[in-house]
Amino acid sequence: MSIYIDYHVLQTVPPSCVNRDDMGSPKTAIYGGTVRARVSSQAWKHAMREEFKSLFSKEELGVRTKDVVSLIETEIEKLDKSIDKDERHKKAVDALKLAGIDVKSDKKGEPEKASALFFMSCKQAKAIAEHSIKLDLKAKESKDILKNDLKSNPSVDIALFGRMAASDPTLNYDAAAQVAHAISTHEVQNEYDYFTAVDDLQKEDNAGAGHLGTIEFNSSTLYRYATVNASELVKTIGKEDTARIVRNFAQAFICSMPTGKESTFANRTFPDTVYITIRKDQPVNLCGAFEAPVKRSDEGYAAASEKELADYAGKVYSRYAAKPVKAFCIGDCFDDTVVSLPLNELLDALEKAVSDEINEV
Repeated sequence: MSIYIDYHVLQTVPPSCVNRDDMGSPKTAIYGGTVRARVSSQAWKHAMREEFKSLFSKEELGVRTKDVVSLIETEIEKLDKSIDKDERHKKAVDALKLAGIDVKSDKKGEPEKASALFFMSCKQAKAIAEHSIKLDLKAKESKDILKNDLKSNPSVDIALFGRMAASDPTLNYDAAAQVAHAISTHEVQNEYDYFTAVDDLQKEDNAGAGHLGTIEFNSSTLYRYATVNASELVKTIGKEDTARIVRNFAQAFICSMPTGKESTFANRTFPDTVYITIRKDQPVNLCGAFEAPVKRSDEGYAAASEKELADYAGKVYSRYAAKPVKAFCIGDCFDDTVVSLPLNELLDALEKAVSDEINEV
């Protein structure tokens, strides 16, 4: 039996363009037959990984890069400064190739890089560097040792978001977390901001705009959803740290915001409603609450969206899924079985509840 933690967030975002498509327009989606504002899961996961930097130590996190050779060279230099630059480079390239990473140079004379972005934890990088110094890289057993370095000691973000290595699928990690694309609970229509920029050195008698342009934007109340399989985290990270990771994931998911056009719109907000459940049957996305778009009213969209979320959760629990083992919220619309707390107290209560559930298994 697995333990799932579901995170449901309603968040009102003012005029903004936090996540753009290839044409520079705010991303949208058709849902329930109407156009909705959308923020991709990739954009919000990146924002969460930035938030992780203040919640986890550097040693607990990973680096996603093509420049893995430089990463290992830096670790080799930390371990043994007597090794010269050329030797460091050769050891790093040879070790990474043996470990299963496709490292090559696209053009003659350019430094070798991975053929695709590779997610590596700090502990894995240090292990590769240490073994590149200690081992005879021509020995047969070196390959297995180096490959094991990349299979062991995953970082928190690798365990949560997974890792895919096209060059060697044995290095893959299944993600313990899933993050949905955020969509607005109501219909939206993108708008355009026409702006001008003045040339500061232009003479007053020749006043005018030095630049003209438009920026596309929208505003919305978003429904955001994510889930974490705590049982999977126990397998990859260990029982001791799982509850703390679930807590920090919650804080990052609640408090993060993608940074697109943030200087132009100053759109950073906190959620209107947070609803977190602990389940033992399966994750449950409650986006169906908004398949029929919330209608405009004098109270705006947030209050009506909260009511729709609570009502729909009740329907799902009565018709299909069991009620959560435990539930917490920041909001006023849920029944007495849901514990309503301010953020810091909610995080503490969540960590304790997850720890209790894990230790019971």
